[in-house]
Amino acid sequence: MREEETSAEVDFGFRRVPETAKAPLVRAVFDSVAGRYDLMNDLMSGGIHRWWKAELIATLRPRPGQRLVDVAGGTGDIARRALPYLTGKPDGGVVVCDANPRMVELGRARAIDDGILAGIEFLCGDAEQLPFADCSFDLYTIAFGLRNVTRRERALAEARRVLKPGGRFLCLEFAPAVTPLLQPLYDLYSFRVLPALGAVVAGDRAAYAYLAESIRRFPTPSALSEMIADCGLDRVKFRPMTGGIVALHSAWRL
Repeated sequence: MREEETSAEVDFGFRRVPETAKAPLVRAVFDSVAGRYDLMNDLMSGGIHRWWKAELIATLRPRPGQRLVDVAGGTGDIARRALPYLTGKPDGGVVVCDANPRMVELGRARAIDDGILAGIEFLCGDAEQLPFADCSFDLYTIAFGLRNVTRRERALAEARRVLKPGGRFLCLEFAPAVTPLLQPLYDLYSFRVLPALGAVVAGDRAAYAYLAESIRRFPTPSALSEMIADCGLDRVKFRPMTGGIVALHSAWRL
């Protein structure tokens, strides 16, 4: 009797798909919404994402001469916030590494339009196999990107690999559940309002339905902390923000 081939399956929102299919599906989502991605971030969070990202930078405490890699950095929102703190000494700067070529192109174009010509680099790369040597960076950030990665453990191991000893890791991500009083309203917003907003503004209801579903399938902050520690990073902790809607995880490579 012929033995059937089996392949691992992973979550893509509420669907289960073959492991090899997730990355192309995620890429298609971001190809679709890239042109309105930053506008949608403002609309769907009421602008609060700006405060969350400001808190990430305040916690990161970047210094002149340090090198930051912002993985799944999209159009460079985190990188542009960090850049003024990194420059002023030789070698300081930031690399935005994102798997989606369209997002990278938009980020590079917007930086040039704003006159940012030095200290920042945009390139395509896989979070699970970063195109950098060991111990290349002082700082590693990933904001709202880890839940889109197929094999999160590999991405976290790569974060440790590219960090120098003493390097800092920060992950900003949505949590699957919020405080009980907020949960009914949060569910209504996530599964009704957000997809409708995506349909009107970005022209893609399904993409924003996926984003809402992917949040619910993401590990809790406590579970993610364990994953981060298991990959070899140390002094792991997290800080819930805005009623637990997001959590900011931090760790060090010792």
